Amino acid sequence: METLIESPLQILVTYIALTLIIQLRYFLIVGPLHWMLWSSKLYFKNALKLSKASPNPKTIKHEIKLSLISSFIYAAPTAVVLELWKEGSTAIYSTAPVDIIGWLWVALSMIIYLLVQDAWFFWTHRLMHTRKFFKWTHAGHHKSIQPTPWASFSFDPLEALSSAWLLPVLALIIPIHIYAALALLMIMTVNAIFNHAGWEIYPQSWLDGWWGKNIITASHHNLHHTNFKGNYGLYFRFWDKLCGTDVGLFKR
Repeated sequence: METLIESPLQILVTYIALTLIIQLRYFLIVGPLHWMLWSSKLYFKNALKLSKASPNPKTIKHEIKLSLISSFIYAAPTAVVLELWKEGSTAIYSTAPVDIIGWLWVALSMIIYLLVQDAWFFWTHRLMHTRKFFKWTHAGHHKSIQPTPWASFSFDPLEALSSAWLLPVLALIIPIHIYAALALLMIMTVNAIFNHAGWEIYPQSWLDGWWGKNIITASHHNLHHTNFKGNYGLYFRFWDKLCGTDVGLFKR
């Protein structure tokens, strides 16, 4: 039986397929949302505009270019893990839980993944904002001073390299159900797009309550893009509050 090491062609095929899937997902999700917010506002009539100006076509072109580059980087470790999963060599499983403990672990594993990713993002993100590293790792992303949904995946290559391996490595050591892993990917995608949308789509009642006080939304992240400092978190405001880098939300 041929192993992963013995089938580089299969890895290459999977890598190309994943790259195309990532790119297709990007355009199919970001495109309609961008149109709804900036052209029709058909489904977000109560959304609050955070950006001072309408999207610049040159900026959007730059965001798309970096996003396409990032897709090639993110697909590589994912392709390897996917092939390892086919061989049963990862911590990803597909059998349905048989008891309450199993179902609780499905939820707990997702929380663990989110917390680890959030911590990794905060500390690497904060490091990338230092004078020594910013130019090489994060300046491209911050060309979007007023971000659009297209900026949700527009990472500098070095930044993409710093994070693309994290979840695949976790999938080798921390058991997670395949559908929970897919749900995480959807959460990551939606969170990134909403936080870079240039609009706050969550109602003010949410922002005034528990959600706004603990979860990062566009009102929180948009200030990071306009101020170039503070609000470094990914999902939760915990690390920013703990480290004194939380600069609050955009005020209506």
